[in-house]
Amino acid sequence: MQIIPSHNIDKIKWDACVANNKNGLIYASFDYLSAMSDNWSGLIINDYEAIMPLPWRKKWGIKYLYTPAFVQQLGLIGETTIAFADVLNCIIKQIKYGDYLLNSSNNPIESNGTFLPKCNFILDLSNNYQDIQGKYSKELIGYLKKAKGHELCISDTSISSAVDTYQTLYQERFSSFKELDYSNFKTISIELEKKGGAFAKKVVGKQGNTVAIGLFLLDNKRIYNLMPSTLPEGRKLLAMHFLLDAIIREYSGKDLIFDFEGSDHIGIKKFYQLFGSIDEGYLHWHFNNLPFLIKAIKK
Repeated sequence: MQIIPSHNIDKIKWDACVANNKNGLIYASFDYLSAMSDNWSGLIINDYEAIMPLPWRKKWGIKYLYTPAFVQQLGLIGETTIAFADVLNCIIKQIKYGDYLLNSSNNPIESNGTFLPKCNFILDLSNNYQDIQGKYSKELIGYLKKAKGHELCISDTSISSAVDTYQTLYQERFSSFKELDYSNFKTISIELEKKGGAFAKKVVGKQGNTVAIGLFLLDNKRIYNLMPSTLPEGRKLLAMHFLLDAIIREYSGKDLIFDFEGSDHIGIKKFYQLFGSIDEGYLHWHFNNLPFLIKAIKK
């Protein structure tokens, strides 16, 4: 195992490891990490048979792991015979403090630090739409019937519009996200869109007004529900129910997972469960091996 700075990483081998492994999600791709992280290094096992992205910052001259904005899961990606606990121990020898999001495949038995379970809801799209819809809740079926009665329609919209709408609606809720985070996310999403890796859709009411917008990222494994935005009128019209169902219908029958992107919020959790999704849990890893006096201040 070695930990090296991002500028020394072989981008082609890194991205191949992300693309070729089930637990390699889009947040770990080289360009996405570079866009969203202040700094990052990579833990690499052998010749990129397994990798682990390590976003970091410095405070008081001390390097620490942190979770960049719009990054849900990172963790160890790939297959290796090295115990995961040994991987984590390798990290904490070099980095003494951190808050870090693992992925659903990581099982840190008897490792340093504390691990908080997090929710993430996913839906298998490989079946046909009728089979997928058959797992919708009765409540959702009723909502969709009502939504169709509102004469809603869906069309393409710009990445910029989707990001701006999300920021306007939710920047107070996600106060830790800064202006630069939204700007960086907009830039990388526009770049991904050029390669078929991002798209945005809007729901329009019968008066021609936008009532909901969704921004989605796409790789060879998943569709990521990154920025779902529902305007006040759209809540009454059940516009987000209508939009997500339309995306699920469009991509049904493909070997993809629809990743709802969370959430631990009770209301959002119940909403995503309406679609017959399952909770693919992952863990938030916190560790603190700072010197005693600093540790007493920084829990």
